[in-house]
Amino acid sequence: MKILISNDDGYLAPGIIALADALAPIADIVVVAPDSNRSACSNSLTLDRPLSFYQAANGFYFVNGTSSDCVHVALTGILTEKPDLVVSGINQGQNMGDDTLYSGTVAAATEAYLFGIPAIAFSQADKGWAELDSAARIAKEIVQRRFDTLPRPFLLNVNIPNLPYDRLGRIVSTRLGKRHQSEGVIRMQDPNGREIYWIGAAGPAKDAGEGTDFHAVVSGNVSITPLQIDLTHTAQLASLKKELE
Repeated sequence: MKILISNDDGYLAPGIIALADALAPIADIVVVAPDSNRSACSNSLTLDRPLSFYQAANGFYFVNGTSSDCVHVALTGILTEKPDLVVSGINQGQNMGDDTLYSGTVAAATEAYLFGIPAIAFSQADKGWAELDSAARIAKEIVQRRFDTLPRPFLLNVNIPNLPYDRLGRIVSTRLGKRHQSEGVIRMQDPNGREIYWIGAAGPAKDAGEGTDFHAVVSGNVSITPLQIDLTHTAQLASLKKELE
């Protein structure tokens, strides 16, 4: 099995190193990741400048662009063979509910999905890399499942509690929960006295009931949510059609 690995925390992040170490014994891996942290870059592609491609001492490749750039460049200009699977992560911090729209981790997997390649995004629920070995072990087990009954390509979003392996619960299928709106911006001043703004923290979970990714992770379980790209609001199509007649 050939696996392309990427992330949004950068090629030096502990999460991608742990993921590569876990998958190397079971697959032919190639790592192509951003040169620095690109968290919350979503599905952006760099179109206003050329991208550069480098190889680090550990064999990982890195690109001076976003997560989507990395996967796009790898699939269309670097790899000589199409990978069987693309995995992204392990991200430092959860990507659940509405966060998936902003996540560079999920975006890397989404880019592969758009190219018709099965993809899985892995994230730890909390920041700080606690119990990273446990998360990498779970990621390996999930990859080994292959999901042969799922239509190809598939796009899976996995969130793993920061718990020791023997304290993790089940691996469960979930839907995305929802958050309240984010907190307000944080106003500060730069050294020249000009007002600057930091984006506020994400809001608390609004829909975290049973069956959601939030509920699964809080319960100590590993959450897997199948994602899709079609944003069409099908329930409104009939109403819009009538409005336009």
